[in-house]
Amino acid sequence: MRLDKYLKVTRLIKRRTVANEACDAGRITANGRPAKASYDVKVGDVLEIKLGERTTKIEVLQVAEHVLKNDAALLYKVLS
Repeated sequence: MRLDKYLKVTRLIKRRTVANEACDAGRITANGRPAKASYDVKVGDVLEIKLGERTTKIEVLQVAEHVLKNDAALLYKVLS
């Protein structure tokens, strides 16, 4: 699954266009390297999201096309 879509499905970023812009600006890293919106997210990847003053580091546990709002947090584990 594309990185921008994964960020939207997990509700880490509200809109896919915002996720795409964050990737283009270099605020999203995958496994320590800057990631483009087209990056293919896999189970076990470590993503670091820098939005404003907040930095969130997560590990991908599952990849799913459609998820209910209550189950979105089950797709990843917050590391810091």
